[in-house]
Amino acid sequence: MSWQGCARIVAQTGPEGEREMADAAVVWQARCLLREAKAATLCTATDGQPFGALVTPACAPDLSVLLLLSDLSAHTRHLRHDPRCAVMVMGAPTEINPQTAPRLTVLGEAVPEPDPALKARWVARHPYAAFYSTFTDFSLFRVRPTGGQYIGGFASAHRLRQVELEADPAAVAAVAAAETDILAHMNADHAGAIAHLAGSEGWQMVAVDVDGCDLAREEVVKRVHWSGPVSDSAGVRAELVRLTGA
Repeated sequence: MSWQGCARIVAQTGPEGEREMADAAVVWQARCLLREAKAATLCTATDGQPFGALVTPACAPDLSVLLLLSDLSAHTRHLRHDPRCAVMVMGAPTEINPQTAPRLTVLGEAVPEPDPALKARWVARHPYAAFYSTFTDFSLFRVRPTGGQYIGGFASAHRLRQVELEADPAAVAAVAAAETDILAHMNADHAGAIAHLAGSEGWQMVAVDVDGCDLAREEVVKRVHWSGPVSDSAGVRAELVRLTGA
């Protein structure tokens, strides 16, 4: 069954009253919103007192949230004491009422992430921050979503389970294995296609994942979404052909 064709995915047998899983279209909207977000609110707690802070997220290939945080920040100290947190991202409202804006809150635990490839992925999403990303008092954290809530607009609330927020591991691995070759090929041989995707010249493709790709020109980054999650490099190619008409 295709992603678009899944009208509703029903949860496996469980406790009486167990809710159905969210509509596939809702899950896709939530994933796209998280992948595209350039700013977020990080919620931590200290001695039972909630605390909110502005952060700049990126997504790992598996949809984990990546955060580059200063050791001097209060929220970083909170996370080192208690890694439980929430991250909220928000889109643009469709009307003057701010509550018409789509937003997603993901729950999880923020743990230090030593992988330099994931740090490079965060920098690719926030190139203006490259100069301070090397400072020794900045650390990368990774939040693996354990659940959350997506608000699609006014009076449209959907609870999401961990399984709904997880990208398929086999697909993530397949696209990740091909990413370097995809980027090299697109940037070297298909500048016109990238310009078509971006809407102007001078862009580079800097990241690819199961849900879409990122394009960058100097310090500006654009997100391009696929029509649904892909499972391998062939799926990436098919989406690029669809989007560019090549």
